[in-house]
Amino acid sequence: MKHVVVDPVTRIEGHLRAEITVDEASGKVTDAISSGTAWRGLEIIMKDRDPRDAWAYIQRICGVCTTAHALASVRAVEDALGITVPKNANYIRNIMAATLTVQDHIVHFYHLHALDWVSPVDALAADPTATANLQNTVLGAYQLPMRGPVSVTEAYPKAFPEATPAYFAAIQAKVKAIVDSGQLGIFSAQWWDHPDYKLLPPEVHLVAVAHYLEMLDKHRELVTPHVIFGGKNPHPHYVVGGMPCSISMDDGNAPINTARLAIVDRAINLGRALVNEYYLPDLLAIGNIYVKAGRVDGGGMAKERVLSFGMYPMETFSGASNGDFFKNLLIRCNGVVEDFGKGMAAAKFHEFQAEDIQAPDTITEGVEHAWYEYPGMEGKDLHPWEGVTKDKFTGPKEGTGTEWKTLNESGKYSWLKTPKWKGKLCEVGPLAHYIIIYTKAQKGLLGDPTWAEKMMLDQIQAVSGVLGLAPEVWMPTMVGRTACRGLDCQLHAEINKFFFDKLVANIKTGDTKVANTEKWDPSSWPKEAKGVGFYEAPRGALSHWIQIKDTKTANYQCIVPTTWNACPRDDKAGHGAYEMAMMDTKVQVPDKPLEIAKVIRSFDPCMACATHMYNTKGERIKTVTTDPYAATRMED
Repeated sequence: MKHVVVDPVTRIEGHLRAEITVDEASGKVTDAISSGTAWRGLEIIMKDRDPRDAWAYIQRICGVCTTAHALASVRAVEDALGITVPKNANYIRNIMAATLTVQDHIVHFYHLHALDWVSPVDALAADPTATANLQNTVLGAYQLPMRGPVSVTEAYPKAFPEATPAYFAAIQAKVKAIVDSGQLGIFSAQWWDHPDYKLLPPEVHLVAVAHYLEMLDKHRELVTPHVIFGGKNPHPHYVVGGMPCSISMDDGNAPINTARLAIVDRAINLGRALVNEYYLPDLLAIGNIYVKAGRVDGGGMAKERVLSFGMYPMETFSGASNGDFFKNLLIRCNGVVEDFGKGMAAAKFHEFQAEDIQAPDTITEGVEHAWYEYPGMEGKDLHPWEGVTKDKFTGPKEGTGTEWKTLNESGKYSWLKTPKWKGKLCEVGPLAHYIIIYTKAQKGLLGDPTWAEKMMLDQIQAVSGVLGLAPEVWMPTMVGRTACRGLDCQLHAEINKFFFDKLVANIKTGDTKVANTEKWDPSSWPKEAKGVGFYEAPRGALSHWIQIKDTKTANYQCIVPTTWNACPRDDKAGHGAYEMAMMDTKVQVPDKPLEIAKVIRSFDPCMACATHMYNTKGERIKTVTTDPYAATRMED
């Protein structure tokens, strides 16, 4: 057995440590630890603050999933105070949410996850002419022609992959110059000799590296709607009761006018082009090769239990706590599916409804293996409205507080709490959305599908045809998790255009209202109130929970997607999604655990410089530094 430590896991947001125990003979991972190594603490910062300012503070949790926490926050406050936002505000918020998901997924695939699959070093062996031919073949074989019921406002895509030998020869020359310099820069500190990279032909590597470089420039244009509607990106502005951007079709200086709506439309259409012409063809071509090679592992928790709160209120709603949010969804994935990996006959669906919000034991968080404590309530799991954020750092099992060797899997080992649904752990994310909608449809629980749900089912059927596997086989895998994020990107690109069309149509009726200020004055609030805001962020189920007393925030708790997925184990409920996925992944070279980094990054962690590995005696085997200044910064 070999003990391997990856700390920090790079190409993610934040700080994550993974420890695994590997059987060197079989490559089986017999134990795994997922540790969030940074304390968030924003819940404490929120104490006694004006709830109307909560969104501005709390979205500073993250600069990558920017706007996600702001949306969940304003929804929580509005739920507590009984505020219904105007139609335009609901449409604009949905556009901003869909914009984030499209941009986030594209950045994740090309700039965070791609280098787990493709190698710039292997791209040097590609033939540029064969690569150009391959690009055209991929576009013909792997495009998914799914579209929403939306208007067509561009005659041709703004972006389309180049497919000439000269283009790929030029890209190859640029990459060769980087490699020959001995300073790989953005391509540094990777196990380029790992056997996984040999699964793909050199021409696939060259196509993917070319698109990696293209997306560095293109993806920034995708978030233009945040700038138009929210004033900036990252961290665009919101307001409790609606949005802060006034609308006028006559005033050329208005935040929202005809010219600026045209800019939003252009950005949305760019997102549609990038996912349809680049992202999905690249993803399916690579994923098909992996599946044909038998790489259908890494599913872990997805086989056992997934959770979602539902996506996109079609029209305005009066709150979440009263259940109105769930009656109004474009994608009715609010619920839990258990035992999907056992086949459809064994799979079970449980709907998530209003009564589950109030129930003290449906959504809870535990701290058994987290560096927190619940004073006077040891051993209990707490509902987030009653949540406590009190740190209790106990250090590693071996090492010091600043230099860890091994963590204490039998004690506390992570700054993440452990969220639970009815005492059980769940996986969240795009894969969960697709598993839930597919299961509901197969069991006759979906009814008449919305256009978005029908698109999801068509996407699943199309990918099953490409891979030659049933959804129950390919979906709960590392490849499936990555594929469903790409499908989710295509879906959100269409959702983005759908709500943009609804916004324009509503403005044409003469309705320009963007905010409901009836309850803006705290004197109109009840003495005590509590609310919850739900949102399916790019990484999955997000919920913000607020208690208000005497017009101030008395308690604020966030249960974020990566807390669900990266949480430490629970002695009764078992391992979290990251840990289970690692234990469901075979490692070929323990000293170079690319498969472990790959399966973790398939979740798109929102948690960042060297990889340390140790043998069973705790002796360092090797260090791979991803940042030449990391050691200096850590000392500082």
